[in-house]
Amino acid sequence: MEQLAPLIAASINAGTPLLLAAIGLLINERSGVLNLGAEGMMLVAAIAGFAVGYATKSPLLGFMAGAVCGMLMATLFAWLALRLATNQVATGLALSIFGAGLSAFVGQRFVGLALPAQPNSIPLLGDIPFLGKALFHQHWMSYVAFALCLASIWFLYRTRAGLVLRAVGESPESAHALGYSVRGIRYLALLFGGACCGLAGAYMSLVYTPMWVEGLVAGRGWIALALTAFATWRPARVLLGSLLFGGVTIAQFYLQGMGVTVPSQILSMAPYLATIVVLALISRNPDWIRLNMPASLGKPFRPGAS
Repeated sequence: MEQLAPLIAASINAGTPLLLAAIGLLINERSGVLNLGAEGMMLVAAIAGFAVGYATKSPLLGFMAGAVCGMLMATLFAWLALRLATNQVATGLALSIFGAGLSAFVGQRFVGLALPAQPNSIPLLGDIPFLGKALFHQHWMSYVAFALCLASIWFLYRTRAGLVLRAVGESPESAHALGYSVRGIRYLALLFGGACCGLAGAYMSLVYTPMWVEGLVAGRGWIALALTAFATWRPARVLLGSLLFGGVTIAQFYLQGMGVTVPSQILSMAPYLATIVVLALISRNPDWIRLNMPASLGKPFRPGAS
């Protein structure tokens, strides 16, 4: 049990950026928009958050900078995909490549710098045997991620605004006929998704690995995208999936520490192999995916077109 508590804590830590990004992407996709630029948004937010956090010594300002940069990147995507009706898949891929190049260029002067470790413990609760070490020695952004997940469940299934958002994703023509601004709702959903991806990127450079290196996000944006499909576009399953993938990520380090005679390269591949395996298993039943996927996902909406 003493060895299990640190493993659970580390899994939550590793799963937090996945949860943050996946919740934002889920809201995007529930509105009918497929944004494949998560990796680029997270990278730009990571360097912005690190730069501001390093300059001001304030992690809070770093997270705010990351969220703002994520929203700016999402605004660029929204203008191209919604206003100019460009192909969403191609636009998202371009955004991801652009973000990777921009973050590498801006981050050149920050390579090798590091931030001081932040205390991560809730008074009194952190002293509870087992549960304290497992659950209450986390950065406050981890609890924000859990709160966002619960809030998204309430929003999607318990509010009129959530019903409208899901209606826009299922049948934008019907929503438009009822007087709702499909494009405006999708803009707001993309801004929220950008802010969540921005927080996830900032978490990577401020908390998870408090330093900057090129490609710091290391594919987590793509894993977050896969996580939404794995969770069949349901927030509660996103939470479970993020903890699962976080555990797979951390397990490689524990196995190496235990002296498991497996090449380190194979262990490093584990999170990505798990993503491929899960997607392959889900794809065996396309009807099941089709029943849960928003009907208009990735399809452009042109008011007045018939």
